[in-house]
Amino acid sequence: MSSGDIQKMIRGDLGSLKAYQPIAPPDVLSERAGVPIEGVIKLDGNENPYGCSPMVGRALAGYPFYHVYPDPEQRELRKALAGYVGVDAAHIVAGAGSDELIDLILRLFLEPGDRVINCIPTFGMYPFCTEICGGKVIDVPRDKSYAIDIAGIKEAVNEKTKVIFIASPNNPTGNITTQRDILELVKLGRVVVVDEAYSEFSGTTVAPLVPEHGNLIVLRSFSKWAGLAGLRIGYGIFPTLIAEQLLKIKQPYNINLAAQVALQESLADMEYLQGTVQKIISERERLFARLGDLRFLKPFPSQANFILCAVAKGDAQVIHEGLQKRGVFIRYYDTSLLRNSLRISVGRPEHTDALIDALKGIC
Repeated sequence: MSSGDIQKMIRGDLGSLKAYQPIAPPDVLSERAGVPIEGVIKLDGNENPYGCSPMVGRALAGYPFYHVYPDPEQRELRKALAGYVGVDAAHIVAGAGSDELIDLILRLFLEPGDRVINCIPTFGMYPFCTEICGGKVIDVPRDKSYAIDIAGIKEAVNEKTKVIFIASPNNPTGNITTQRDILELVKLGRVVVVDEAYSEFSGTTVAPLVPEHGNLIVLRSFSKWAGLAGLRIGYGIFPTLIAEQLLKIKQPYNINLAAQVALQESLADMEYLQGTVQKIISERERLFARLGDLRFLKPFPSQANFILCAVAKGDAQVIHEGLQKRGVFIRYYDTSLLRNSLRISVGRPEHTDALIDALKGIC
């Protein structure tokens, strides 16, 4: 068959799909900047600069059963997560990162043409997965302070609306959505997914409300606060009916044993991880103050482990490229709602100092 014949067989609705823009790994960034890999300052992925618990590496090195398939029902994993969250294990389902759970939720609920409400600017996986699952993305812009528009969401809901996504803290703006607003959305009778990937940095969660509401879902992650981004482990707190259905449709062995071991060891070393979270929160406040001292940037308050900055004077792309040449990597945005903006992950104190010095050298 020719490539043209194959092209005709591919789903027509995917032809215009734009690929998700992921971040590059350190070795690629090193080559791109022309600096040694140890000189790369990676502030583009909201990763934990302190890494995972030391207990994780030791446990992974000594684990004897990698030749055995993991438990498809995630029994021990769900029990451990239930203890951490404070809900029954029947409400928990784990995924290969919360990205997999976003995809599974949409597979479960969407028929072709069903609508998903997306409160922009926000995490790009919501529209990406919606389109792959045959749904229609309905964008409802946030206000000037990046709070969600409750009235706008209500107006956008119709009989085809199945799911509403709310990231809290929101990526890339760093602000939370109040419990009151979330409960107002729950009243609309659609599935409300609250993505709390950065919850440990904000100290806020609506997870305890899930058992009381049959249409409220909370997603969480070990990528950010626990330093397990490379092992891909996330989880959700679901109404039990939804949890049962997701366990039925997920890939049987979706969580590899290394990720399971790492998660359980992380929960056994909370003192260490809570310490690194507090270091990141403290450095977030210092970074915010240092960025605010630069007259060409306007940083927005954040309750996550990153800070969004509007470039008040100058060109964000020029700054982004200038930092790359110095081995400092951040995120750059130039969309209608994030015009001329930068997102900077919180690193260690020495990363902040190097970033500020580089910014002063560029501007």
